[in-house]
Amino acid sequence: MAKRDKLDVTDAEWEEARRREPVVRRLASLDRLSLPALREACAQLHLGRTRVRELVAAYRAAPVTSALVRPQRGQPSGTKRLPAPIEAVIEAAIRDVWRTRQKPSVSALVRHIAHDCRAQSLRPPSWDAIKARLDRLDARAVMTDREGYRKAAARLRPVTSPYTAEWALQVVQVDHTLVDVFVVDDRHRLPIQRPWLTLAIDIASRMVAGFHLTLEAPSSASVALALHHAVAPKEAWLAARDITAPWLVSGLPDALHLDNAKEFRAQALKRGAEEHGIDLLHRPVRTPHYGGHIERLIGTMMGEAHLLPGTTFANVAERGNYDPERHAALTLAELEKWLAIQIVGPYHADVHDGIGLPPSAAWTGALARRPEAVRVPCDLDGFLVDLLPCQERMVRRDGIRLFNIHYWDDVLSVWAGRVETRLPVRFDPRDLSRIWLEAPDGTHWPIRYRDLARPPISLWEHREAQRRLREQGRAAVDEQLIFDAVEAQRALVAEAAAQTKRARRAAQRVAHLTDAEDLPCPPPIATDRPQTLPEPAGDGAVGPAPIPLLPYAVEDWS
Repeated sequence: MAKRDKLDVTDAEWEEARRREPVVRRLASLDRLSLPALREACAQLHLGRTRVRELVAAYRAAPVTSALVRPQRGQPSGTKRLPAPIEAVIEAAIRDVWRTRQKPSVSALVRHIAHDCRAQSLRPPSWDAIKARLDRLDARAVMTDREGYRKAAARLRPVTSPYTAEWALQVVQVDHTLVDVFVVDDRHRLPIQRPWLTLAIDIASRMVAGFHLTLEAPSSASVALALHHAVAPKEAWLAARDITAPWLVSGLPDALHLDNAKEFRAQALKRGAEEHGIDLLHRPVRTPHYGGHIERLIGTMMGEAHLLPGTTFANVAERGNYDPERHAALTLAELEKWLAIQIVGPYHADVHDGIGLPPSAAWTGALARRPEAVRVPCDLDGFLVDLLPCQERMVRRDGIRLFNIHYWDDVLSVWAGRVETRLPVRFDPRDLSRIWLEAPDGTHWPIRYRDLARPPISLWEHREAQRRLREQGRAAVDEQLIFDAVEAQRALVAEAAAQTKRARRAAQRVAHLTDAEDLPCPPPIATDRPQTLPEPAGDGAVGPAPIPLLPYAVEDWS
């Protein structure tokens, strides 16, 4: 009979063991069991002498109450009862089939064992018998064999301490998630796709620092826009969405804590962060618990999103026969507003389990603990430009050529044909009508299309146009062909938007540019611009204010 776990015994059995314990303890303390003491104990416990002697021996071996619980009858747990030849077949199959990188299922292993047993004229064991032997294997050793040492270490390594920060904006974590909700287009209110969300959280207070919602997959541009939103004051942004609750977080973080995705290791992000004194801290590879704060925030936001129309829920089992596309009702802008209300309302106001305070209250204390005042960029627009994707280009006499589009401004005459090195050129993939040239002194100069009559286009439209032109066999693609193709695409999309989801998605990606086409063209640039290296403006401005930041981004270009 095997000793039983004290958590598995019934209340009646445990009470009986507790009643026996003081009597047995007194007997166990004696050097020699006298007959009178043994008779007295038998009378108290209503047991025979042999049983009392067994209890005393068990208590002396392990002087705890659970030693007095009636042992479990039958075979001890883990006892093998199959014939030795069948056990040998099972062990060989587990070693040679189960614990391999092919990672077969339990059912596949059962079929393999049944085949080997029949080949040796043995009776195949049951599914439960094989599963019981798998459950007794060391989990870490099995995962190491099936998935590799690194993955086993990352999943099973003890987490000895949480990732912490002492004061506000000391460390901000950033990550992405695919939102569990389908959105609809602005015009026809028909479903298009699930958007991507980039979130930033202040670790010390658990306040959400900022976010960015987009139809495109995570990229360096979406990271830049999320960081710009995190650093900027939120009053005007909230007022534009008719939200009255405060959002107190703003200012430059001391460090960003990121995973190892491509967009988080982009050169543009690295240089832009260094420019503004922000350290980039990347998690150790394959250690997801180091990003626990942002992961829990994402889980909280998605849990609330499951109450929205068009939700996909967390998995197929939860969704059942619910059709998320059929019930989708929110546009991208409406979902963005809902997220903002959810953040500044319930999330910031409710007590956070991890810190025992509402994040809004924790922010006040975390801000007071800062050893120095919160830093703010001298130019918010310039901060965004510093983080945008970047390519190096020569400044030639006809200007700058980027994506087969020509750009010109009189300020380029300072470098045109005189500087033989490539200069950094930054661009906003949402709108290619303007780029920023980074001068040798670090100043950013906005440069427009050489032909100001051309409409703003996105990089996504540009690439689609080039793809279509290549399909038509146009090997040499010039600027006019690109814009003609974009215009043809827009006309086609406008006509087909009500019929197909792909067309509606394309129209939504460039909706902000369609509005921009109705704006007047900028005035002609004066010809008396300085012909020497320009000096930056006294207020630190880099040029005209950029277009409003709308939730749009494309792939990674850095």
